Amino acid sequence: MEPRKKCKGLMERLRDGETVICAEGYLFVFERRGYLTAGSYVPEVVLEHPELVRQQYEEFVHAGSDVVLAFTYYAHREKMALIGREDDLERINKRALRIAREVADATGTLMAGNISNTNIFVDTVPNYQEKVWQIFKEQIEWAVDAGADFIVGETYDKFGEALLAVQACKEFAKDIPCVVTLAAQQGQVGGKPATLDGVEYSEALSRLVDAGADVVGLNCARGPATMLPILEEAVKVCKAPLAAVPVMFRTTKEEPNFMSSKDPLTGELLFPVNLDCIQCNRKDMHDFGKRVQEVGIKYVGLCCGNSAHLTRSLAESLGRKPPASRYTPDLNKHWLLGKDDKLPLLGQDSKKKYAQTLSKVN
Repeated sequence: MEPRKKCKGLMERLRDGETVICAEGYLFVFERRGYLTAGSYVPEVVLEHPELVRQQYEEFVHAGSDVVLAFTYYAHREKMALIGREDDLERINKRALRIAREVADATGTLMAGNISNTNIFVDTVPNYQEKVWQIFKEQIEWAVDAGADFIVGETYDKFGEALLAVQACKEFAKDIPCVVTLAAQQGQVGGKPATLDGVEYSEALSRLVDAGADVVGLNCARGPATMLPILEEAVKVCKAPLAAVPVMFRTTKEEPNFMSSKDPLTGELLFPVNLDCIQCNRKDMHDFGKRVQEVGIKYVGLCCGNSAHLTRSLAESLGRKPPASRYTPDLNKHWLLGKDDKLPLLGQDSKKKYAQTLSKVN
C-alpha cells in the first residue's frame, strides 16, 4: 500500500466553500451484484469478498467521490444477530474500516466511519435507548481507532434516534466531525414534512446542530425531486452546512419516497427489489448537482441505487474531472450519431434513414 497522501479535512473544505461528494449506496450495489440479501441487508460481503468491497471503494473514488465511506452500514449488533453472525460483529467492522482507510490513504481522500438506524428505537423494546447507545458506542470507537476523518450517522426516520447518534459522536469521537442525516418518510406536522416522532425537518436539523452535529441534512428515502424542497426550506434557517444524499429513484409529490413508489404500468409497489423502472439517469444527476449549487448545499452524495456513472455525472455537474471523466461519452465519434471527420462513409445511408425516422417521430 502506498504511503498516506495529505488530505484536506472535511470542515476545512466546507469552510472554504468547497463541495464535498460522498458516494454511498453499497447495500443496493452488492444486492444487485448478488453478494448481499435483500431483506436483512447485512453486509456479509465485507467478510466473504473483501476484495470486492475494496474495488467498490476505489470505483467510487475513481468516479469522483471525495470520501471513502466505510461499509459498516447495518453491520451493527441487532442486524448481525438477525442472521446469527453476532460473533463476527467486531471483525466485520474492523475489516471494512481498515480497507476504507487503506484506499483513502492511497487516493488522498477522506475516510468516514458509518453508523446507521438500528431498527430497535421503539418503546416496545425494553431499554431500547440504552441498547441503541451501546450499538453506536462500539461502532464509533472502532471507527476512531481505525483513523476515521469523520463519522456519518444516517437514515434516522425519528428525531430521537438521530439526536442519540449526535450525542454518541460527541461522547466517543470528540475530536472529529460528525455528519448526521435524517430519512424523510411520510410523517407530517401541521401539513409540513416531519420525522416519524413529530418534529418538522427544519426544526429537527437545527436542533441536531445545537446538540453538536457539524453537518446535518437528509439521506435515503427520497429522490432528488422530493428531497430538495425540504432542504430548500431548511437552508434558510439552519446554521450548519447541509447534506443532500438522495436515493437514485424518481420519487414524486404523490409518491414522495421510494418505499411508496408504484410501477407506472401495473400500480404495484416497487420497493425494494423492483425499482429499476424509476431509476434516475445521468441527466437527473447533472441537474441535481446544479440545483444543490444554486441552493448552497455543500455536502452531497448519492444513496440507494447509486453507481459509478451516476457519481461521475454528479461530479462533472460540479465542474470536476475525476479519473473516470477520461471515459465520459463522446458521441461525436459514434458511428451513427457522430460527425467526426475520421468516421467512415459506410454509415451514411444508415444515418439518413435514422434521421428520417426521427423526423417522423417528432
